[in-house]
Amino acid sequence: MFIQLDDVAVHAEVSGPASGEPVLLLHSLGTNLHMWDPQAEALARRHRVIRMDMRGHGLTEATPGPYAMDRLVTDALALLQALGIGAAHVGGVSIGGHIALRMAVQAPERVLSVMACDTALDFGGPANWQGRMDAVAAGGMAAVADATLGRWVVDRSLASSKGLRRMLLATDPAGWLGCAAALRDLAPPAEWRVRCPATVIVGDRDESTPVSAAQAIHAAIPESKLVVIAEAGHIPNLEREDAMTRAVLAHMKLVTALPETAAAAGMAVRRQVLGDAHVDRSEAALTPLDLPFRDFILEGVWGRVWTRPGLSHRDRSLLCLGVLAALGHHDEFRLHVRATRNTGVTPEEIGEVLLQVAAYAGVPTANTALRLAKDILKEMEG
Repeated sequence: MFIQLDDVAVHAEVSGPASGEPVLLLHSLGTNLHMWDPQAEALARRHRVIRMDMRGHGLTEATPGPYAMDRLVTDALALLQALGIGAAHVGGVSIGGHIALRMAVQAPERVLSVMACDTALDFGGPANWQGRMDAVAAGGMAAVADATLGRWVVDRSLASSKGLRRMLLATDPAGWLGCAAALRDLAPPAEWRVRCPATVIVGDRDESTPVSAAQAIHAAIPESKLVVIAEAGHIPNLEREDAMTRAVLAHMKLVTALPETAAAAGMAVRRQVLGDAHVDRSEAALTPLDLPFRDFILEGVWGRVWTRPGLSHRDRSLLCLGVLAALGHHDEFRLHVRATRNTGVTPEEIGEVLLQVAAYAGVPTANTALRLAKDILKEMEG
């Protein structure tokens, strides 16, 4: 599919069940979304997998450069927004991994977990990039193809390695230069405050972002996991397909596993949907009178209904809005309108739900809910 995001037409692919946990995969400099093919196929059996060609790569437009890293972060977040996805697990290789980390720092409410693969907090600055950029500006991608492939893989004779070389040669030099400038001009955040679960993956023979770079990320993210793939270079996705896929699936199994009890599972989902601030306020106000009722809701509704795999949180959010509006439960309706910032439901979709309410539960009922929704949405904007 092609989606217009601000100033760029982005090429993206979506696979897997619509009700699955969303996973956004970001590729490396000089490749395209197909470098994730083996892992995307495995993930799509259970998850909703989103891949995009980065600005200036694959079939995505190469807008005039240079690009800033924040621009690339904004592209990824805008794609999720365009697809109606409030939050996703995000994985990336090299520049894609760095974008994933930045997303978790800059928009923590949009990132459920991170897989930072063969990447770094810092990419060496102008000394590491200007010579390569000058070569590409003068001679196109062929000028750096051999040296780049030598960093990407251990065995250049493999069919997958030859495929990676073709990806590189097919990359628009303007797009490569734009993204290389983002790495050259990188200014790391003052603090890497990544609060979501994270797995750092690296090939043990990666020369571009070596194991030491992965260890630095691991040290910067509390409770992160570190996975080192044996006999792998900078892009293990194809050359060490099985090991990379195992690492990715292990991460997703870890971060999507429900807690052991229904109450713990319910609390986890309640926080995802309603947000920590609301839940913390609610918990602080608990009294002996309403504690048993809270436990009933936590286990019976949040822990046993919202955790079921048949519908996504976004689908359940839409249903809640319609039912609560139709029944005139206005306080709960307001609460779930606020929750749309976490579930990915858009104002336009709220409007569609209330049209259904008007048709089947009456115009006055829907009109009241519409007024309440407008007030809450305006409050959320401000």
